Amino acid sequence: MLASLVDTDLLLPGPLDTFARLGELAVTADFWSIITASMARILIGWLIGVFIGAALAALTAMSHAVSAFFSPAMSVIKATPVASFVMLAFVWIRGENLPVFCTVLMVLPLAWANIHEGLLSADRDLIEMARAFRLDRSTIFRTIRLPALLPHLFGAIRVSLGFAWKAGVAAEVISHVGRSIGGELYDAKLYLETIDTFAWTAVIILLSVLLEKLCAAAMNRAAVRFGAASGRAVNAK
Repeated sequence: MLASLVDTDLLLPGPLDTFARLGELAVTADFWSIITASMARILIGWLIGVFIGAALAALTAMSHAVSAFFSPAMSVIKATPVASFVMLAFVWIRGENLPVFCTVLMVLPLAWANIHEGLLSADRDLIEMARAFRLDRSTIFRTIRLPALLPHLFGAIRVSLGFAWKAGVAAEVISHVGRSIGGELYDAKLYLETIDTFAWTAVIILLSVLLEKLCAAAMNRAAVRFGAASGRAVNAK
């Protein structure tokens, strides 16, 4: 309705024009290579951030001193805007590595906080009872610690993936990385190609929804498999 009132694509393109432009872009090889490159950078940064966050969470869950040392740093990283990270890191890191680095920094505190909380949420009374029945550590982990951890781990994965996608694209825009979704947004803004700005924004939204759906499906399958596996472990004991 607003696009009809404005009646100029330069100010506000309509949804039909936007998706028509998206269709024009989708039949080109460059479009898919740009999407692939951006997704690769962002997913690599996300995986690194989750891995480091999980490793750090394991350390902080085992030691109060280590937790007290790292907690302030995680709070600072979490509170710092993406733009600040990009501008600060731009001095030392250039090109395609900059979005990866910013994605890692955005994912790290989220993954650490959720996994750290999950590791500490296991019922200590159940653990003590399992030890009294002389269950081995692997069985205790599978049947008590892991069920308590999984909801927090799945939450960390799902939330951090969304933040990783937004942070990665924002870093590409600010650092103007070539052959990237963020770079295309920057060029569209620079040359006043508003319809391209809307089209690439639609790409970002659609890919974000797709990644979230795929992530949720994978987590549901993992939860079902783990439930069956933990049940077999308990029955075997």
